[in-house]
Amino acid sequence: MKASGGKAFFLCIFAGISIGLVLKLFVIDIVSVQGISMEPAVRDKETVVVCKAAYGLSDPFGSGALFRWKNAHPGDIVIYTYKNSLVIKRCAAAQGDSLEFSSDTGYTVSVRGKTYPLTEIQYNLIKGSPAVPDGMILAIGDNYENSIDSRTYGFIAQKDILGKVIFK
Repeated sequence: MKASGGKAFFLCIFAGISIGLVLKLFVIDIVSVQGISMEPAVRDKETVVVCKAAYGLSDPFGSGALFRWKNAHPGDIVIYTYKNSLVIKRCAAAQGDSLEFSSDTGYTVSVRGKTYPLTEIQYNLIKGSPAVPDGMILAIGDNYENSIDSRTYGFIAQKDILGKVIFK
């Protein structure tokens, strides 16, 4: 039995919408960046492509992963939620990476050969960790002087990372 031309057309439309919806929910997303915290790598109002499947299968209705097959690595630009907003930052350090704190001439944390300034409050928040805890990352904006990131609200759980920026 043959499908009529009209039925075939609507079947193709339905299939296309279904495939697009699955891709949007689980595989890839296009996001417009708000703010200057990742400049110069990612500029304010720039559009980025996020691979939601880079680290695992994200829960499309929650703020975490259904299951993971890979963790973020230092250097990755990741997206996660903080206070019900999508946040884009660079993974500065991953679980087990050593953190060296200093309060000699201002507050700083050094990790993987790079030193980041800290306020006294930020210093007191994370100084108790000699290394990034298991299952966590230290997420810091490239424009770290103008970034609210892990230095302010602590480490980010790998399970809460929604994806990796793959194109801008």
